[in-house]
Amino acid sequence: MTNSRKSTIKTLLIYSILSVIAIIMLFPMLWLISTSLKSPTENIFQSPPELLPSQPTLNNFAQVWQSLPFGQYLYNSIFVSVLTVGLNLLFCSLAAYPLARLSFLGKNAIFIAIVTTIMIPFQIVMIPLYILTIKLGLRDSYLGIIFPSLASAFGIFLLRQAFLSVPKELEEAARLDGSSELGLWWHIMLPAIRPALITLAIFVFIGSWSDFLWPLIVIQNENLYTLPLGVAKLAGTFSLDWRLVAAGSVISILPVLILFLFLQKYIVPTDTGSGVKG
Repeated sequence: MTNSRKSTIKTLLIYSILSVIAIIMLFPMLWLISTSLKSPTENIFQSPPELLPSQPTLNNFAQVWQSLPFGQYLYNSIFVSVLTVGLNLLFCSLAAYPLARLSFLGKNAIFIAIVTTIMIPFQIVMIPLYILTIKLGLRDSYLGIIFPSLASAFGIFLLRQAFLSVPKELEEAARLDGSSELGLWWHIMLPAIRPALITLAIFVFIGSWSDFLWPLIVIQNENLYTLPLGVAKLAGTFSLDWRLVAAGSVISILPVLILFLFLQKYIVPTDTGSGVKG
């Protein structure tokens, strides 16, 4: 057997295994979409499961949209998630830049202290955060939902590592041109770590979009409910009609899928060293 034939068989085997794994991982999503399209006369729990609805309908989506203010929930989630991403990128990059590129006393100790907080579960700091939110008057507000996610230790760690990968020649050239520290951060460093920024943006957006526990604690006004709270309310409203719950879940995950498909092409390494080649 020739080497090319062996390589072809190996490639086919690898892709076959990956395809099987992909189908297994995508099955819950396919079942969710299938359930959201099934009519009330179809059995959604039959065995083996039937992924293709025999009588597909969009009435489940219409009923969900009309029965609850899902449009308001969608707006709340988009507003909170986008603002959370923007503030997180701003504060994390401002914190990561000096930890990566500047020299000052205690820099390593500060970085170790920040990274150590990753190991602390949110449930431990939840009550102190809630008390602080109340004292700041942020309960029942968008800012109250965003407050715990203004910055993250993971984001600071990720961006610090990205800043460390930027060639020093770019920084030195900018300083010779008279760039200030803030201008260097904005015009040189941030464009150089765009893939890391987009990666962090995706993680923060998904985390904020799917967050259920904190909004449940801090929000009482139903007009400020995000989509996870709306889907939970949906389950109680219809006595757990799985078709309608599935339709609401599909509505809630669709923006995340669109965002990932739109941004994944930007998650590629940038040639930060091209600006210093002779």
